Amino acid sequence: MDVRLVCVVAAVVALCGGCGETAVVGARDQEDEGQLWAVLVAGSTGWFNYRHQADVCHAYQILRQHGVPDDHIIVMMMDDIVNSLMNPKPGKLMNRPDGPDVYQGVPKDYTGDDVTPENFLKVLAGDTEGLMGVGSGKVLGSGPNDRVFINLVDHGGPGIFGFPKTFLHARAFVSALTKMHRNKQYKEMTIYLESCNSGSMFKTLPNDIEVYGVSASNATQTSSACYWEEKMQTFLGDVFSVKWMEDTDRENVGQETLETQFFLVRNETNTSIVTQWGQKSLDDLKVGDFLGDGNVVGGNTEPMERFDDACLKSAVSSVDVPVKILEHLVQATVAQPEQYYWLQQLHHLHLNRSLVTQRMLDITRAVTKDEMVAQNMIKDQHHHINHHHCFERSTDTFNRICFNFGMNPYALTVVNAIVNLCEHGYTADEFITAATTVCRDGTITGIN
Repeated sequence: MDVRLVCVVAAVVALCGGCGETAVVGARDQEDEGQLWAVLVAGSTGWFNYRHQADVCHAYQILRQHGVPDDHIIVMMMDDIVNSLMNPKPGKLMNRPDGPDVYQGVPKDYTGDDVTPENFLKVLAGDTEGLMGVGSGKVLGSGPNDRVFINLVDHGGPGIFGFPKTFLHARAFVSALTKMHRNKQYKEMTIYLESCNSGSMFKTLPNDIEVYGVSASNATQTSSACYWEEKMQTFLGDVFSVKWMEDTDRENVGQETLETQFFLVRNETNTSIVTQWGQKSLDDLKVGDFLGDGNVVGGNTEPMERFDDACLKSAVSSVDVPVKILEHLVQATVAQPEQYYWLQQLHHLHLNRSLVTQRMLDITRAVTKDEMVAQNMIKDQHHHINHHHCFERSTDTFNRICFNFGMNPYALTVVNAIVNLCEHGYTADEFITAATTVCRDGTITGIN
């Protein structure tokens, strides 16, 4: 940086030392004195999902290292992993093998039962009154000159992003963003979303509200976990999240554009199709405009050849993660009683998953009155949501009386059947009648 510019900046900082809140500047913010705000959400719970909270904690460390203060970062996560009995490193979270602890210093704004889509939407709306007495009560305080970064990490399904005990509809999410734009709560916004079917959360996102989104996968694909750690017996990260964060750790984000990062991450994420959404023209902005421009370079790893990439080498579909973890635990256990316990857990996992599929098949059969059509509704993964009212009423019912999506992540894998029913002209009333009959024994939980 030019010496004269350094002196000018220093003089301004000195003069404004008592002027109140310090602006977080990005590459263009020097022109408009805008600030940078961030909302980070890990929506899952349980050891199988270690990676989600590790991803979000790593994102927090990136923001802090690049100069974004805690009072501008809002974190939502269950916070049940770091001190889990399964964690061989209590009090610590890692996002890559032999990596640094990413948990240290992370603010616990909303944890446990406070991690809900309702509270998330209130955070986005800046609804301090609605969050009075809830968690830290911290909300987005951004204005028309500010930039906002949102990072969402969890399980997902068509038009759905998961939370620990419930879920968020895509239309509710996009509606909140549109309202933020109308209320002039930001200048520009970037969203990185990690989940299966993550592209479906952006399908209705307008391309003229100054929001740029990147999804880990398209609207119909699963995303993938990676960085299997034998001592931890879990996956430490998700491929898309690992790739964008390790790129950020390496690069000078005051110079790298969002477009450059997108193409690099898409190229390195060969497990799903990383996709851009919304106002794609914003990708000429710098990464540092949304993650802070304190140029911390050389943090984690140098780019690796694909064949030597420890992340991609261990990558598995997110749906397969619980199976792989239990299989590893069976193989790693020497004591027979303990090995038998993990074998039973694996057996019950497969039985429970079969139950979810069978219940949806029974509902679909009752709606269509045709076995072959019902089977096709279950198998077809390629339809997109156009009949939103039917889809939302049906998924709300399935979540309420059959399998809660937040507490049964595997149930998200059969949501495509609801999409297909609605897109083929069947009604929500028909689905609700069938589900009420099939799911008479009440909701079940714990099916991963």
